[in-house]
Amino acid sequence: MTETTPLTIDKSTTALVIIDLQKGVVGVPTFPHASADVVARAAKLAGAFRSHAMPVFLVHVTPSRDGKDSLRPIADAPMQWSTSRPADWAEFVPELNPAADDFVITKRQWGAFTGTELDLQLRRRGIGTIVLCGISTSAGVESTARFAFEFGYQQIFAEDACAARSAAEHTHSTTVIFPRLGRVRTTEQVLGALS
Repeated sequence: MTETTPLTIDKSTTALVIIDLQKGVVGVPTFPHASADVVARAAKLAGAFRSHAMPVFLVHVTPSRDGKDSLRPIADAPMQWSTSRPADWAEFVPELNPAADDFVITKRQWGAFTGTELDLQLRRRGIGTIVLCGISTSAGVESTARFAFEFGYQQIFAEDACAARSAAEHTHSTTVIFPRLGRVRTTEQVLGALS
């Protein structure tokens, strides 16, 4: 991780966006950070943002009841989704301690912008910068980040509050893609910029 400039955060125009830290996602092994560590760091970030009255967006993914909005591309390595999920699959993990003032975004695909009101709710609150974290680094987080870049948001990535299905996927996103879209920092660096 290359830090080229000190991290400063404008508390009046910055929001936290947490991707897919839900019961059905965090139960799968992740690398290079264990999902429990990712959740703990994201919870610290959420607590800090809430203490400064900064918006927290909790994003989770789930298909509609009939499943017809699930994407099924013809692909060489298609995602394997179980058709039967536990009833609590899309529930946020309790460690996030969701608050009444948090914004809940339900998405039907990897990225949090397509087909949701995330962009609308950020813009209506004057948000120009987002801090991103969650699982999976190379899917949900990266897809959201690419759209955020195209929509003109400034981005800060909490690298150790993200994880992927493999260390290679995570490393590619955090060392090749994210530095082109924003600033890659640790959770502690983000928390330090808020204090």
